[in-house]
Amino acid sequence: MNRYVKDFLIRGFLFAGGGPLVLGIIFLILQHTLPAFSLNGTEVFVGILSTYLLAFLHAGVSVFNSIEHWPLAKSLAFHFLTLYLAYTVCYLINAWIPFNPMVLLIFTIIFAVSYFLVWGIVYLCVRKASQRFNKQLKQ
Repeated sequence: MNRYVKDFLIRGFLFAGGGPLVLGIIFLILQHTLPAFSLNGTEVFVGILSTYLLAFLHAGVSVFNSIEHWPLAKSLAFHFLTLYLAYTVCYLINAWIPFNPMVLLIFTIIFAVSYFLVWGIVYLCVRKASQRFNKQLKQ
């Protein structure tokens, strides 16, 4: 089995349980803040299954960043597109956002800005740490 596929599966299975846990916390908060909040069994099942798969993919796609022979732009593009599609499908299946072109556009803009803001901060922090380590090595 390809080493990256194996890493993807291991990372996904290790962290996939976090999705339903977060969903449970959100449902608990909604139940206590919205008196009329209720879900049927199908909605709970779809929520658990979709957040499990979302967490699995979220953890698994970090493997794209460890493929050394890929340029940074390629790994970032695969990472971004996989997460974007996973979040969009999960949100639509659970009716957390309506299937409306304007809503999807707003969701896409917010997702893209948030994604690249986080990765920009990570990049700057790693670059600063690398400069600090290189400076220490030269001494």
